[in-house]
Amino acid sequence: MGERALGRDVVSRHRFARFFSIGDRRNPNSWTPGLILSEEDQDLPLSFAPFSLSRNTEFLPAKSVISTRSNLCFPFDSLDRWEMDEGLILPPSLVESDSGEFGDGIELLPISWNSLHHDERITAIDFQPSMVVLTDSPQLANLPGMLERALLTIRTKFPASLVWTPGIAGPDNCALLSWMGVDVFDLSRSRHASSLGVLLTGTGPRHPEETSGEDSSMKSQCEYWMHAISQTRAAIRNGSLRELAERSSTSSPRSVEHLRWHDRLSCEISNDLGILPISENIGGKLRCYSFESRNDPVVKDWRTRVAEKHMPPEHQRNVMVLLPCSAKKPYKLSQSHSRFRRSLRSPFVHEVMVTAPLGLVPRELEEIWPAAHYDIPVTGDWDSDELDSIRYMVSRLVERVGYSSIVNHSGVDFEIEGIEVVDTRAGETAGSKSALSRLQNEVEIALENTGLIEFPERPRMMTLKSISRFLLDSDSWLDGSEIRGRPPILTIFSNGVQIAKWNPRRGMFSFSKSSLELLDELGVLKRIVLNDEVSWSGDIFPSYIDSFDPMIRAGEELLVFQKSRLVGSARSVAPGWEWPHGPGKLAKAKHRL
Repeated sequence: MGERALGRDVVSRHRFARFFSIGDRRNPNSWTPGLILSEEDQDLPLSFAPFSLSRNTEFLPAKSVISTRSNLCFPFDSLDRWEMDEGLILPPSLVESDSGEFGDGIELLPISWNSLHHDERITAIDFQPSMVVLTDSPQLANLPGMLERALLTIRTKFPASLVWTPGIAGPDNCALLSWMGVDVFDLSRSRHASSLGVLLTGTGPRHPEETSGEDSSMKSQCEYWMHAISQTRAAIRNGSLRELAERSSTSSPRSVEHLRWHDRLSCEISNDLGILPISENIGGKLRCYSFESRNDPVVKDWRTRVAEKHMPPEHQRNVMVLLPCSAKKPYKLSQSHSRFRRSLRSPFVHEVMVTAPLGLVPRELEEIWPAAHYDIPVTGDWDSDELDSIRYMVSRLVERVGYSSIVNHSGVDFEIEGIEVVDTRAGETAGSKSALSRLQNEVEIALENTGLIEFPERPRMMTLKSISRFLLDSDSWLDGSEIRGRPPILTIFSNGVQIAKWNPRRGMFSFSKSSLELLDELGVLKRIVLNDEVSWSGDIFPSYIDSFDPMIRAGEELLVFQKSRLVGSARSVAPGWEWPHGPGKLAKAKHRL
């Protein structure tokens, strides 16, 4: 009897992290992130430790067997065993030699740095193993960027597989490794700490505190492990794993290095694999509490798109007003911005908020993610890195848009070559009466110099077009349409038929069934194609997919085709790198034609 595949489904996603349920999806009895127990480890609850490991080193290469501790493989009628030959692994530094002996396995697939580069069987695999083991994880973890490159490759090649990095995990880096795509951990570091009389905790190793009755026994070590796993699962579920990974990474300089390498490499591939979502946990927060938050690929993507791509509404391309941010999001709901807007009183002014870590947030984009959902400590102090980023973004925006006047009420000093920047704060608080009076006067002078007096035609439509260009890279679908209704929700009609709504609570457009053919004709939305034999009656799963756009981002709407015909639309719940083999549902059905 051959090896059987693990039953797995996704409870929740957060970037590369996955909260998997394993076993029968109707009644799962274990989950990951979780532990794998060796023969010398104490018994732990099945909900935390779904697997056990035995290893035979009598012969070379060594052989490993992983057993399920419950009926986790379809049809869920017995325990299962997966075997692998570990291979004879050369050090990663000898990768150019193309020698050694590669590991081998089916449901338990061993991969090393050398096999990633030279084993052609890996690229030829057309199924998703139950578990992928990065066998030389300890060596890779000590070499700059190598662990991160290996994990990104494995995670995107095998999105439905559980990933295990033997020998490097602990309660102190559980959240960080999960953020990088690891699902399964072992107790080897905790066993080593216990043998030295050290307690491996969520904040790193330390000696037990005798006055508190602590000890370094494996029972104590496992208590910290179960707490760390519970924290990590909860963080994946509620979208706060990034914050937890940043916090836990401060337990060691090496962990900080891993987080920075992961951010850097994720940015490099984000334009090819749809890594960055349209939104994350609508109603949740992008928590930016540390220096590392500004390296989050979502933050860097926002900075790049605002500085290098975004164009404001057509009627607001002459006068830029730089304003401070507010703790309340969206900014327009705050008392301070209500006062600013009473002083401005002109639809021709392009309001741009100066903030960290996003840099700049144009007023028309303040309701979309992450601008409407980030949270940061407000101290009024700026460091040199933040100032350099903000000044660069302002200079690029001015260069591309071609403003004729800049009124600066932000409190940050700017010098733009070829254009005067008028400071209306003069060292005072932004909300003081004299500062607001100067703001109003300088804006009126700037508008008089531009000759913009009459109320602009269709300002709301021009604002929606600007938002559409930012989100969808196109505003052509709005040509000839009209807006009805009162803010915050705006309804868009074309030839008397409703085609979409702008919903600021979601920070995105919701398209109606009647708009799908127009969106297809104009190439506005990405496409997926279903297999001809599929009878599409619900959400979209991996077995349905014939072809897809690899740049699909989680949260965006997709056009669904079958037999060369547009048949409906769906909203992606999985990023492009999971398609078509990701576990569970890939997209949620929305409209059927």
